[in-house]
Amino acid sequence: MHATLPLIVDTNFPSIQRTDLEILQVNLGYRCNQQCLHCHVNAGPNRKEMMDAETLGLIMTVLKMRQIGTLDLTGGAPELHDEFRLLVADARAEGIRVIDRCNLTILSEPGQEDLAEFLAGQQVEIIASLPCYSMKNVDQQRGAGVFDRSITGLNALNALGYGQEGSGLKLNLVFNPQGPSLPPDQQRLQADYKRNLYEHFGIEFNDLYALANMPIKRFGSTLISKGQFQGYIQLLKDNYQVANLEHVMCRSLISVDWQGYLYDCDFNQQLGLGMGRTTHAHLRDLLETDFVGESICVADHCFGCTAGQGSSCGGAL
Repeated sequence: MHATLPLIVDTNFPSIQRTDLEILQVNLGYRCNQQCLHCHVNAGPNRKEMMDAETLGLIMTVLKMRQIGTLDLTGGAPELHDEFRLLVADARAEGIRVIDRCNLTILSEPGQEDLAEFLAGQQVEIIASLPCYSMKNVDQQRGAGVFDRSITGLNALNALGYGQEGSGLKLNLVFNPQGPSLPPDQQRLQADYKRNLYEHFGIEFNDLYALANMPIKRFGSTLISKGQFQGYIQLLKDNYQVANLEHVMCRSLISVDWQGYLYDCDFNQQLGLGMGRTTHAHLRDLLETDFVGESICVADHCFGCTAGQGSSCGGAL
């Protein structure tokens, strides 16, 4: 795999600083039942990295001490961690909003048959990957059969009340472009998704998040192989919008890797770019400081969050 960090670390991206910490985004490990081309964490079925019990035990302590309102769980497939359900239940018992970044096919994996019911019972907000409403495009990006299994998962979630008005169970979908291009207008694309998924499958959901692909890890390496890397970086730079700087997720979010180390965002985590002044800040350090006012570590990939309509864990900015 081609290294992308040397190609982006020399940057003219503007300096930005942290504000109040609102979201703790925790990567529970890289094991996943899928292996997608656009995956910036290189997750897959053969990855062994998973958060240990000692590190996991710090999460609730930090959430309560810092009065953090949202726990955002990601992976890999975070649901494959043995303690996923216990962590979710503990956080919900404290009134903390929990987000599960779900790939949908995990809902039909052996041993996970009751996962959808668990998530609904805990009122977990689901952000689910569905890069297109076309079977051909989804299977091309994520593997044969993924689209059909995703539709089955969405139908199961709808049956439990997810995406239904008045249920309180939020179901949001995520779109990624197929290649080195910016996402289309999020609102127009959302309308297309809602119409097509309802007309063909009877599926309803709350919101669509249109995310730009980051030129790092598996996707970045593919761009290098195809001679498209520098062109994509230039596309991101040419579409930079200064107004998006006020709303980038790294200002109010801290990303935690499976070992408990802290990063300004999930993308920096995969590049090994530690938070602000140190590459070794750990969950334990959040017991001493909230890092408000610290400078955020930036590189050229940050233009991916600020290009065009903007891109964050919550979609367009």
